[in-house]
Amino acid sequence: MKAPTLPGKTKRQNKPKDRNDFSARAFLNSTGMGRRIVEYLPSERIYFQGDPASSVQYIKQGRVKLSVVNKFGKEAVVALLGPSDFFGEGGIVGQPVRARMATAITPVTLLAIENNEMIRLLRVDHKFTDRFISYMLSRNFRCEEDLVDQLFNSSEKRLARALLLMANYGSKEPPQRLIPRITQEELADMIGTTRSRVNYFLREFTRKGFIGYEGGLHVNSSLLNVVLEK
Repeated sequence: MKAPTLPGKTKRQNKPKDRNDFSARAFLNSTGMGRRIVEYLPSERIYFQGDPASSVQYIKQGRVKLSVVNKFGKEAVVALLGPSDFFGEGGIVGQPVRARMATAITPVTLLAIENNEMIRLLRVDHKFTDRFISYMLSRNFRCEEDLVDQLFNSSEKRLARALLLMANYGSKEPPQRLIPRITQEELADMIGTTRSRVNYFLREFTRKGFIGYEGGLHVNSSLLNVVLEK
């Protein structure tokens, strides 16, 4: 005889697991087919301009510099990236070689995802696709802001904005006052001015208390005043 169901109690049912369930975070924090963890020391090259574009990189820890070198050997910094950023995605849209050079600024831990695996994921795993598209749209918006910054703002404001971005102000990551080591020449390349101008503005920012140099370059939130000035 079937046992009666007691009042107030229902038979527990296990919810069937969705076979298509996918955790983008779990994937990016693990290794497996077509992906591996790679570590780099400060100043170590992740790849050179002209290397085969065979994989996409996802930054787990550390800071990475993207730069371009012209035929005369002049290097220009085009982006500084940090945790949760992707880069090197040109290969998945048919780019045969790297258009930029990637260099570790700090100790870096990457997840390198082979192109075929990346393309497969973008086709079948919607959660991963949503995350990647969201990132690419955000980066595109950031590039547009950089262009507007170059066209309309003074070199002083461009330098202040670059330092604030390196300190994570305005991003999803919590701000960090101590920013990775970067030379005045690299800062000058980033904002399109001379090293002497960068040196002058850094001294002025220090005098006004916007930045400091105890144990490294510290960026204070008061530097926002430079960017917000009319």
